[in-house]
Amino acid sequence: MNSEELRKKFLEFFKEKGHAIIPGASLIPEHDPTVLFTTAGMHPLVPYLLGEKHPAGRRLANVQKCIRTGDIDSVGDSWHLTFFEMLGNWSLGDPDAPDGIGAGYWKKEAIEWSVEFLTGKKWLKIPKEKLSVTVFAGDRDAPADEESARIWQSLGIPKERIFYLGKEENWWGPAGKTGPCGPCTEMFYDTGKEKCGDECRPGCDCGKYSEIWNDVFMEYEKKLKIKNEKLKVDEDEYEFVPLKQKNVDTGMGVERTTAVLNGYDSVYETELFKPIILEIKKIAKISELPVDSFEKLYNPGQIVVEEIADLKEKAEKERAIRIIGDHIKAATFILAEGIEPSNVERGYVLRRLIRRAIRYGKQLEINDIFTFKIAKVVIEIYKDIYPELKKNKNFIEEQLVREEEKFGKTLERGLRQFKVQSSKFKVQNKKNISGKIAFDLYQTYGFPLELTKELAEEEGLSVDSDEFQKLFAQHQELSRTATAGTFKSGLADHSEQVVKYHTATHLLLAALRKILGEHVTQKGSNITAERMRFDFSHPEKMREDQIKQVEDLVNQKIKEDLPVKMEEMKLEEAKKSGAMGVFGEKYGEKVKVYSIGDFSKEICGGPHVERTGMLGKFKIIKEESIAAGVRRIKAMLG
Repeated sequence: MNSEELRKKFLEFFKEKGHAIIPGASLIPEHDPTVLFTTAGMHPLVPYLLGEKHPAGRRLANVQKCIRTGDIDSVGDSWHLTFFEMLGNWSLGDPDAPDGIGAGYWKKEAIEWSVEFLTGKKWLKIPKEKLSVTVFAGDRDAPADEESARIWQSLGIPKERIFYLGKEENWWGPAGKTGPCGPCTEMFYDTGKEKCGDECRPGCDCGKYSEIWNDVFMEYEKKLKIKNEKLKVDEDEYEFVPLKQKNVDTGMGVERTTAVLNGYDSVYETELFKPIILEIKKIAKISELPVDSFEKLYNPGQIVVEEIADLKEKAEKERAIRIIGDHIKAATFILAEGIEPSNVERGYVLRRLIRRAIRYGKQLEINDIFTFKIAKVVIEIYKDIYPELKKNKNFIEEQLVREEEKFGKTLERGLRQFKVQSSKFKVQNKKNISGKIAFDLYQTYGFPLELTKELAEEEGLSVDSDEFQKLFAQHQELSRTATAGTFKSGLADHSEQVVKYHTATHLLLAALRKILGEHVTQKGSNITAERMRFDFSHPEKMREDQIKQVEDLVNQKIKEDLPVKMEEMKLEEAKKSGAMGVFGEKYGEKVKVYSIGDFSKEICGGPHVERTGMLGKFKIIKEESIAAGVRRIKAMLG
C-alpha cells in the first residue's frame, strides 16, 4: 500500500464513522504563537479542544503537514523526520452530549476503531499478533490509565504486550507551553528484528518496534501556576486542571505506516523518499546506495571485524544522504509558506536545515550548488497533494540557491580561520586544538566536528572532542528550547487579556487596509497576555502620521463599542460577503465569520470579546521590517 492509498483509506474509514473530513492547515500556527511551526494535527484545533464550537461538528478527520525540530539529531536513522504528514481523527466533547451534528466519543470507541482500522481485512490487514501497545503509568498529575489497558485486553491484546510508561513517553501535549493535553496509548508494530536486550520494549530505539499510531485522551489543560519574573529564566510552575470537555486526538504518521505496511526497514525506502534519494546519489555521483549498511552497523548480528571499517564508511555516507533528503524536503515546505532564511525564529530553523544539508553535501563531495535540484523532486512528489509547492516553485528555488551561495562564502572564511588557528597551535608547539575553537568553527561557520578533525589531522594535530561535545550539548539544549517555544503564553490559553488582543488584531488589520491600502494582508500574529505582535504585507516603512492614523482609527472603533458577531456559513458565501481569510490557508466547507460592526469581517476560529468597548486603549509601540515586503507592529492594550 502506498501513501496515497493510506491517506484515502484513513479518511474513508473515519467518514464511515461519522467524521467530517476537514482540510489540513498551514505549517504556521494561527492559534498558538508559543511555537514556531504546526507540530501535530491537533495544533490548529486548539481553540476547539478548549471548548469553541467547530463549524463541521464534533467528529473530525484530516491529513496535516507537520514540522518538528526537537529530534533533528536523530534524523538519518530509520524513522525520525523533520517534515512529516499526520493522519488524525478527533472527538470534540463528551460522548453523552450530542448536539445534532454528531456525538463525541471516548476511549472505548477510539481504541476499538484503532484496532479495526489497523487489522481489518478492508483496511490495513496488520496481524494482531504484530501489535504491542503502551499506556500511561500515572503520576502526581493524573492516575494510571487502567481503563485503556482493560479495553486493549478485551480486544485481544494480551497483558504481556501492554506496557505502562511514564509522562515522557505516554503523555501528549500541550503543543506549546500551555493548552490541552492528556494521557495517550500508543500502538507499535513488531518488525520481527531480534530484541536488543532484556529491557527491549516498545519505545526502544533499536528498531524492533515502530510506533505507528497514538490515541490521546485530552482531558486536562496545562496552565501557568506561578510565573517566575525575578530570575527571567524558564522555571515557571504549571498545573494540570480538568478540561470542561473530554476530547480524543489521534495521530498516525503517513511515512512510518507506509514503510511498515510494505515491510521496509526505514521511511527512506518509501515512494515519498526514494526519488529524492536517487537524485542525491546522482548529484553525488554515487553509483550504488550502500544497502542496509546503516541498519546492519547499528544492529550488528554476526558482523566480522574486517567488515566494520567498510560498514562505518558506507553507513555515514547513507546517513548523509538521508539527512540531506529530510532537511531539503522540510525546507521546501517551509519556503512554500513564504518564510525566508534568517537568524531569527522560523527563518533561523529554515537556515539551519538548509546549511546542515549543505554541510553533509560536502561530505559527499558535492561541490556545485545542488539543493534546488532536490527541491524540484520534492515538488514533483507532492504536486497533486500540496499545490502550494508548485505555486511557489520559483521562490523556493531562488531562496535555496541564494542561501547556498551565501553559505559557500562562509565555508571559505571558515577554512581561512582554521588555518589561522592551526598555525598558532603549531607555533606554540601544541598538538591538540581546543574544543572551544572546534565549536566556534561549528557555530560560526557551520563546520561539523568531523571536518575540523580531518583538517587537523592533515596538519598533524588532534581535536579535544570531549570539550567540543560538552559545548555542543549546551548548544543543543538552547536550540531545543528556542525551537520548541518562543513565548510563555499565547492564544492557546484563552485568558481574558489574550482574547482581547486577538479581537484587537481584527481592528488593526481593517485599520491598516483603510489607511495603507487593500494590498495589506495578515502575515502572522503573536499574542501574549502582555502585548500583541502583528505581521502584515506592506512594501515600505510606515510614516509617523500613518501610524497615528491607524492607532486613532482603532481607538475610535473601540470607543464606538461595536458588537462582535459570529456567523457560520459556507466558504464561498463567506468570500462573497467580503470576509478576509488569514494566511491564505485552506478552509473547510463551513467556516466561522466574525464581524465587528461594518468595520471588519474575517474568517476566524475565535475566541473574541462580545463588544469592542471591552478592549480599552490601543497603543502602537513599534513598527519595523522583518522581511522583504513584510512589516511588524507591536502594540498594547490598557
